[in-house]
Amino acid sequence: MRIGHGYDVHRLVENRALILGGVEIPHDRGLLGHSDADVLTHALMDALLGAAGLWDIGHAFPDSDDSFKDISSLVLLERVMTMLEDRGYKVGNVDTTILAQQPKLASYLPLMRRNLAVILKVSEDRINIKATTEEGLGWTGREEGMGAHAVCILEEG
Repeated sequence: MRIGHGYDVHRLVENRALILGGVEIPHDRGLLGHSDADVLTHALMDALLGAAGLWDIGHAFPDSDDSFKDISSLVLLERVMTMLEDRGYKVGNVDTTILAQQPKLASYLPLMRRNLAVILKVSEDRINIKATTEEGLGWTGREEGMGAHAVCILEEG
């Protein structure tokens, strides 16, 4: 068994779609990044890669590579899963937290969970996604950006 932790953050900007867990969420701003800037999926990928000792998403998918420009983070997550499977790992479970003042995310969490479970090849009860507002404090509270934490367990075999 191997444990990984991931963290990611992206700035909120105008004229970008807000994508979390592969779900486009109606909002007046989206997250800025080289890919679709899906902060939840990025934190998850970092946790998975870290658990396997495979560095992080910046190493695996550098922002200096134009082939990753505006790519769906779910596509990148599929590539991470291939890396893990090639090394004999499967996902045990995942627990994540999204840090965002707005918009309210509760109604979108089941679809995010479903999207991630399909790619991770696990049942939905092995994926947990929470969202917190941080009560208006700090950069997330001021709605300057969003962050996410993820932890995972990888199993061999």
